[in-house]
Amino acid sequence: MAIASPSPSAPTFSASFLSSRFRSTLFPSTSTPKTLFARSHALRPQTRLVAVSSRLNSSKSSGADGFVSPDNGDLNPYEFQHSFSSQHRRQRKGSPVFVTLPIDSLSNSGQMKRQKVMAQSFRALSAAGVEGVVMEVWWGLVEREKPRVYDWQGYLDLILLARRCGLKVRAVMAFHQCGSGPGDPYWIPLPQWVLEEMDKDPDLMYSDRFGRRSTEYLSLGCDMLPVLQGRSPVQAYSDFMRNFRDTFRPFLGVIITGIQVGMGPAGELRYPSCPTQKLAWAWRTRELGEFHCYDKYMLASLNACARKVGMREWGNGGPMGAGNLMQNPQHTEFFKSDGSWNTPYGNFFLEWYSGMLLLHGERLCKEAETIFQGIDVNISGKVAGIHWHYDTQSHPSELTAGYYNTSNRDGYLPITRMFGRYGITLCCTSFEMRDADEKPMNPESSPEGLLRQLILAARICELPLEGENSAASLDDGSFQQVLKMSKFYSDGLQRPSFSFNFTRMDKNLFEYRNWILFTQFVRQMSDAPTFRARLDFGGDMRPPSTSATAKLEAGFAY
Repeated sequence: MAIASPSPSAPTFSASFLSSRFRSTLFPSTSTPKTLFARSHALRPQTRLVAVSSRLNSSKSSGADGFVSPDNGDLNPYEFQHSFSSQHRRQRKGSPVFVTLPIDSLSNSGQMKRQKVMAQSFRALSAAGVEGVVMEVWWGLVEREKPRVYDWQGYLDLILLARRCGLKVRAVMAFHQCGSGPGDPYWIPLPQWVLEEMDKDPDLMYSDRFGRRSTEYLSLGCDMLPVLQGRSPVQAYSDFMRNFRDTFRPFLGVIITGIQVGMGPAGELRYPSCPTQKLAWAWRTRELGEFHCYDKYMLASLNACARKVGMREWGNGGPMGAGNLMQNPQHTEFFKSDGSWNTPYGNFFLEWYSGMLLLHGERLCKEAETIFQGIDVNISGKVAGIHWHYDTQSHPSELTAGYYNTSNRDGYLPITRMFGRYGITLCCTSFEMRDADEKPMNPESSPEGLLRQLILAARICELPLEGENSAASLDDGSFQQVLKMSKFYSDGLQRPSFSFNFTRMDKNLFEYRNWILFTQFVRQMSDAPTFRARLDFGGDMRPPSTSATAKLEAGFAY
């Protein structure tokens, strides 16, 4: 295993299935991952029925630190039994809900942050009937200093905590950058040794026609070239996943039930046509995006393809007349309704551009299938929800992202068919978005139209589906929209396989009104009588006072 070691009036959550030995067992000061593995498998106490409760401003402390109840002793996580038990979860007919952890769950040195708050949060999620958590495993934290030197300690702590709280884990192999730069509070760059190689050879980065380079993700043009100290990017990604498998093998298929393979910026199979931090608002500004095919590796491929079809002049770069980021597509030569996107040249370029992206995705799917072969984990890949020009003929913002999806061509079926060949689950976002909310601001936007197309592609290819929300919307309308779109996928299927990743956990989730709506949503998704954890304000279901809300938020101060 290659690991580099490295008060009573306050709001409390108590869960009596956690023991007084919780902190010393889970976070011992002098334990290596190897000894933690040994200890975790040695704990096999008797299974007990337990009660789960949530209390605010309780006058009776649950334990020495105000949130642990020592009554029940240790609990075997594989035989977790209460009114919403693991057995119940396996038997239910509905769709499980997972919750994505905060981006900064680990420090820059790879250690778990806010351990007490994280434990409170995990117990509350488990009591609410949440199936598990989504854990982004950052390449830039694990292999940050030197190639092939991996530090998994912080992620091991998170997995052990999830196991003790009866939660499953989905691990996202995050091979991308997070945040916009060192001043960003959520800044996680690519590994330092990778950045050093990018300094030596800037063409390892994607580039647009203006020479602007993106550090979000390595250019897929060098996928198979030994540009990372003798390894190719695909080899580096594969070594990372293989070491993850070997390190966490005791948990795979038991606690870790899903692996999402990062395939581009934000983990999505796409080009960095628009900076990820701007994507959340891109439909408001209607950005077209830029084609990112100007690094020397991408240009070499384009030039070779142009020569192959006998049109050398097509191999010098991306389309002319693509306008600028903020331009109306109808005012551009390439994207307008009768523009050059719908000509032999446009078809050539877009086939090549989207084909390179598809090939990149296939390489990673093949590697993941091989690495996790024979292990009972679900492997998924994510497609972006770029919807702000969906109701145009050319779909420009999708084209620049690498999705050759237009009014006369389905650009998502090739991706879902490729996923299907390798048994990959499709993950897509924007499940909470409604056309009625977006069209008054941008008549060309249609998040529902795009999502329906993705869902139908998944159904045609018989793919399991993971849904996500694009923003942390906690209103009832958004939750009802998720339910509506999940039923659009499931209706009529004999064995539908749908799950939902709520993005993401923060202190707002645990605010009184939001928590009530969220736990109701989890119950509706489960489609079965379930236990719903609630914040007990002395039996009074009225909204809490301002001071009580402030105390509650302080207890979950992310």
